[in-house]
Amino acid sequence: MSFFSSLSGYQGKFYFDPGDTGFKVFQTKFAEIGVGISWDRWFPEAARAMVLQGAEILFYPTAIGSEPQDEGLDSCDHWKRVMQGHAGANVISLYRNSSCFSFHFIGHIHQLYMSEIRLNINILVTGPTGKIVVSANDKEEAVLNARLDLDKFKAKRSRWGVFRDRRPDLYKMLLTLDGSKPSS
Repeated sequence: MSFFSSLSGYQGKFYFDPGDTGFKVFQTKFAEIGVGISWDRWFPEAARAMVLQGAEILFYPTAIGSEPQDEGLDSCDHWKRVMQGHAGANVISLYRNSSCFSFHFIGHIHQLYMSEIRLNINILVTGPTGKIVVSANDKEEAVLNARLDLDKFKAKRSRWGVFRDRRPDLYKMLLTLDGSKPSS
């Protein structure tokens, strides 16, 4: 995991150190897979870095659910759109799963409080345009099956030219925290 949330209830940033290996791609007997864990899902640079390294499928195992800091907030639709955007922008299939359980905890590194988070299970598989091919939610049991033609997706990615036409020389500001022009 390269990034950690510090939102109320999601306190991994205060208990774990972020990874320092960058984003990795793993060769399996089925495909080369890129894995972004948990909070990594919010960063488009993570998805792009893994696809540039040859990922044919992106996996995002994560735990997301209720938002203790705002009981009226349901971020489910938001993260689904972000996942679809990662798939579409990189012309790649994406698999996202989540845990399903509730937990209570007391305490925080800065203050004492009690919180409950209900993690929802929302699984989705996208095609290379970001369209959801198959999905399941936390309302009913499901077994998902998706047939993906990775060779076809690779050819489509090549035809689209989104990697061929990149301009890394224009992205130096991404190496800064505030988007300022980096020093030479």
